[in-house]
Amino acid sequence: MKPSPLLSPCLSWKRMVGIFFLPFILSGFAPRFKQEENFTLGGAHPSQPRFNWSHLTPLELKNRSVGLGTESTGRGKPHFTLEGHKFLIFGGSIHYFRVPREYWRDRLLKLKACGFNTVTTYVPWNLHEPERGKFDFSGNLDLEAFVLMAAEIGLWVILRPGPYICSEMDLGGLPSWLLQDPRLLLRTTNKSFIEAVEKYFDHLIPRVIPLQYRQGGPVIAVQVENEYGSFNKDKTYMPYLHKALLRRGIVELLLTSDGEKHVLSGHTKGVLAAINLQKLHQNAFSQLHKVQRDKPLLIMEYWVGWFDRWGDKHHVKDAKEVEHAVSEFIKYEISFNVYMFHGGTNFGFMNGATYFGEHTSIVTSYDYDAVLTEAGDYTEKYFKLQKLFQSVSATPLPRVPQLTPKAVYPRMRPSLYLPLWDALSYLNEPVRSRQPVNMENLPINHGSGQSYGLVLYEKSICSGGRLRAQAHDMAQVFLDETMIGILNDNNEDLHIPELRDCRYLRILVENQGRVNFSWQIQNEQKGITGSVSINDSSLEGFTIYSLEMKMSFFERLRSATWKPVPDSHQGPAFYRGTLKAGPSPKDTFLSLLNWNYGFVFINGRNLGRYWNIGPQKTLYLPGAWLHPEDNEVILFEKMMSGSDIKSTDKPML
Repeated sequence: MKPSPLLSPCLSWKRMVGIFFLPFILSGFAPRFKQEENFTLGGAHPSQPRFNWSHLTPLELKNRSVGLGTESTGRGKPHFTLEGHKFLIFGGSIHYFRVPREYWRDRLLKLKACGFNTVTTYVPWNLHEPERGKFDFSGNLDLEAFVLMAAEIGLWVILRPGPYICSEMDLGGLPSWLLQDPRLLLRTTNKSFIEAVEKYFDHLIPRVIPLQYRQGGPVIAVQVENEYGSFNKDKTYMPYLHKALLRRGIVELLLTSDGEKHVLSGHTKGVLAAINLQKLHQNAFSQLHKVQRDKPLLIMEYWVGWFDRWGDKHHVKDAKEVEHAVSEFIKYEISFNVYMFHGGTNFGFMNGATYFGEHTSIVTSYDYDAVLTEAGDYTEKYFKLQKLFQSVSATPLPRVPQLTPKAVYPRMRPSLYLPLWDALSYLNEPVRSRQPVNMENLPINHGSGQSYGLVLYEKSICSGGRLRAQAHDMAQVFLDETMIGILNDNNEDLHIPELRDCRYLRILVENQGRVNFSWQIQNEQKGITGSVSINDSSLEGFTIYSLEMKMSFFERLRSATWKPVPDSHQGPAFYRGTLKAGPSPKDTFLSLLNWNYGFVFINGRNLGRYWNIGPQKTLYLPGAWLHPEDNEVILFEKMMSGSDIKSTDKPML
């Protein structure tokens, strides 16, 4: 093996200076503790450790009293301990709510087989409490079943219950009904917000208590809120949440997670601070060390990829870069969590949005260029990390599970269609209001308003002129059934031509996803959020239709009088066809390249949004959601009909 240039017998003065300053250079990159002399001069890396955690799994570790802790003895770097044994967290993120329940076991087994020892997941408040006081922990939202399955497979669990989670979800995982009251201040100790959090925690935390490590469960740590350092509106908010968790019986390690430049100074006492990183660099831990010393390092999110937005490019990250970074974590004994190990899908209307001067919606796929693909397939990153983990493991890794089979089904052409205007009578009773009402404040869903989908505002007008309305996020404006323009954040007015007769003014507004990050979350009401005027004269007397696109609506729609599909149809309409899956349905990807903009529903399930501006060109269709043989496919196309729908066994992202 070639000797390091630093150890060459003929050292120049530059090399001598380099050797002298090397520990100081490394101190900006490696953990800044008193024990920096552990980093040898002969190379930037300590010797490669080997780990044997075969006795430190939920199945093997029966006698429990200590849990996950930290130790700093003054000799060697601070480190985590589990039941007193030195422990490194090799974590990977999988969000149970983004993965069909039928595939949870497959994804968790693949996490374990890669060499990870911990799974992390967010808990989405907006999905678990869709209406105020109405909680759902069933089916794909069965948090307890997911956590217990992880334990059965031999994985520890870190829970991230929010209440805010970001996660590129609508409103960062906060329920939209919180936006009904303009005086309620999100992510603060505002009385109305805290009352809502208390009631949510009263339902959620009792479910978590028996899953904790010291109760025999796999949950070794719980995160307090998420990335509050970049929000930081209320210094009493994080201490309040800390106490709220303790008061309800959370006894395992509590931690926070922030961007490397936004670690809260004076963070909550007794709570471990962790950071999020896109790449490892010299100053990665500088802010963390200002607020927390003599604690082991935990990278709560190491971003191995990134999310995509409509109209933007598809993001990828080089597998070698990921392999190198994780190798550095291991060499420096830094605990880490790969975000995402498996991203999954923003099914339905789950996606969030970003706002940097303008609102941009996040795509349906949450593939994230993760270690496993959206459909659970292996990637180059997976095999590089598996090889790396095997090289530091004292015991063999489990066998890699087989791939989930994919299929290409016969292309189909929808045979029937139903214009939106013909479907209105199958919606729930419309709301009649003097003024437009924004989506969240519609008097529906037991007072919780409407969270997702579209709203149609209808009003008879008898003259044209300059129409003004604040519509979020995108509104199609119609006279009767003819579209005359689009309103959005950048365009709040359009010209209505002079009318000979009275016509219906119809404004169809879509929530394209509420912003999930930044202070902008406070202003994410959807629909029409003010008055509507023509020539500065306010309009009154609206009929408002809620198009939430719930499964019950599609059940009613089956009794409608559908028409044969014409060669071409302009305007919003439903299109119905049949996907023939054969006797053993498998995963596939739907290609809608000659359609424009809309949503796909399979047997009443919302697969998500398609949009011809890209980058995403296919929608993931889990085989577990298909029936043998015939499956009902309904497209809600907003602009203009396409022709056929193809399937492929490979995604186009």
